[in-house]
Amino acid sequence: MKFKFSWVAICALFFSFLSCEPRSKHDKSVKEEHPTFYPSSKPCTRWWWFATEIKKPDIKYQLDWAKANNFGGVEVAWVYPLHRYKAFYESFHKRYYPADSSAQKWLSPEWSDVVIYTKKYADSIGLSCDFTFGSAWPVAGSNIDKAHGNQIYGDTSFEQLLTFAWTWPENQRVINHLDSNAFHLFADPVSKALSEALKGSKSALFTDSWEIRMGARHKIWTKGFENTFKEKFGYDIIPFMEADLDSFPKVRYDYMLHLEQYVTEGFYKPYVRKCEELGAWSRVQCLAAPADIMNLYGLVDIPETESMLNNPTFSRIVSSAACLASKRIISSETFTDMYGFPDSYHRQEQMADLKMVADAMFAQGVNHHFYHGLPYNPIGSDTIEFFATCYFGPGGSLSPELPEFNSYIEKVSGIMQKGKTYSDVAVYIPYEDAVIKGPLPLDKQRVWVWGEYEMRYVEPAPELEGYHPLWINRTFLETAEFKNGKLVSGDAEFSTLYVDVSNMDIRALKRVMKFAKQGLPICLKQVPNNPSRIVYQDYQTIINQLLSMKNVSNDFSSVVKHKPLLSGDSLPPYWCRVEKDGTHYIFLAQRHAKNLVYPVYSGMSFMSESYFRDIAITVGGATYTKSLEFKPYQSIVLKINPEGVISQENIEYYPSVPVIRPREFQKTFF
Repeated sequence: MKFKFSWVAICALFFSFLSCEPRSKHDKSVKEEHPTFYPSSKPCTRWWWFATEIKKPDIKYQLDWAKANNFGGVEVAWVYPLHRYKAFYESFHKRYYPADSSAQKWLSPEWSDVVIYTKKYADSIGLSCDFTFGSAWPVAGSNIDKAHGNQIYGDTSFEQLLTFAWTWPENQRVINHLDSNAFHLFADPVSKALSEALKGSKSALFTDSWEIRMGARHKIWTKGFENTFKEKFGYDIIPFMEADLDSFPKVRYDYMLHLEQYVTEGFYKPYVRKCEELGAWSRVQCLAAPADIMNLYGLVDIPETESMLNNPTFSRIVSSAACLASKRIISSETFTDMYGFPDSYHRQEQMADLKMVADAMFAQGVNHHFYHGLPYNPIGSDTIEFFATCYFGPGGSLSPELPEFNSYIEKVSGIMQKGKTYSDVAVYIPYEDAVIKGPLPLDKQRVWVWGEYEMRYVEPAPELEGYHPLWINRTFLETAEFKNGKLVSGDAEFSTLYVDVSNMDIRALKRVMKFAKQGLPICLKQVPNNPSRIVYQDYQTIINQLLSMKNVSNDFSSVVKHKPLLSGDSLPPYWCRVEKDGTHYIFLAQRHAKNLVYPVYSGMSFMSESYFRDIAITVGGATYTKSLEFKPYQSIVLKINPEGVISQENIEYYPSVPVIRPREFQKTFF
């Protein structure tokens, strides 16, 4: 089908536009326990290459500009020719982009030549250089036939075309993410064209969040699914697929479990293996994949989150999975449509607002940023732009403050990369509940947001705030161990497990029972139910045993015997890292960074005076009281050494005072 220009089309385009770091455990030359992936903790930026002739002098000019403005690297993202959205650009940007057929042919030797030059020149000036794996997103290819394309149950005519790729007006077909053969069919020509560029310093290959159309009734499918489903679950899924799957929540749960296996084996594992084969890291946003995304984030080298199209609190899921899987770097595609889509206040962004958003992300565990983003512009030009982003370029409103702001991001990111994430209370993520619930309420759905299973709006209970809660799921419980009175998984050592769900997979329930018998304190806020259509005779027996145990209670205060890491009135958002010697670093975000939701309004960060907080910090069994002054626009990093001496790291950075703009004039189409 053709992608016609309309607001619906523009929205559909953008659900794709949600977009550096460490060295992977797959790199055999790396002997560090927590390797460093990028040359520095400086922020990187996505670099939009529109389908026009890419010239080496222009590449050099822009990379030099990025270096001079304290960027640490770029991620090259290949997208449509600018005239693809002529009407849109003329309407919103007052730009005119004529038809242009000068672009190097996709994956041709001429295309590879400029990509190789880019990587070599970036290396020569100390910048990292990552690449989007393919053109635009979701993953699609010019060589994908219909048999290897995205499939929907009951609709043989269905196909999903990528209409904003480099190759336009030739559309690419979105691959079947449930079939590893489809992935390799896509990946082989892209890998060949990129192979020479991947030499030199190590790069990451990036893929964006799941933006696969799954049909009107959410029925993504692949050949043979019904047979393997019946083998695993013992009943026929077809009658339920023929009906409305949303009318059978327990069947939907079984379907989603099986779908996760297909997605994992068909796309995410092959993706990670392909990156390893190419000598690259996998940097991936797993958001919205039809799976428990904590499992997927645990597979990749560099788990990546995104904001502001997602509220910053979503990122705790990504940071938790990274900690449980011993991933040192948590990257973020940051500032995506911060003020709303499309591009409200484009080229009028305010640095104080960006700092507020970045601080909110630091307080959810992010420690490396990819800005969204920098458009390719020839030397002497500053007219080309991408409509779904904040504008990072020489002629934008942010340009005068970029070097100093990037130094701030570098400094805080470097601190947040020290040691490992602090862990205390593990919170069982309500994934089973989300699958059972099905679609999100209409007021929370967007073009790219559909189901509760995406976990976009979940947050730990308020009573856990001071205990630095991290999420845990069934899979990580299954591989965790009970050692020295702690629940241990990867870098995490939890004192307590907190469970507040209406539904729990029996495999998770059995692990909870096992850890309870070993003595782990467990707060069971409610009695869970079996989410599967399969009946388990011992489910209630396990529940009854749990409820009878002395170390299991629905009262959190009776289960947890120690003080929280932080206590006090109106705690700021925060994140803590711990080094091997016991040194703690606690990032405490500025006031306006708390409870941020999409979109931010322009000037929201405005502050005219300091505010003060008294907090108690408990480290190593000792409690220290600290009075803190948060100066306007400032967050704080506290360092607590093993002897209990508390000092404040110098991370001061004062952006220009923002102008508060009327919210009613802000353009937001979602």
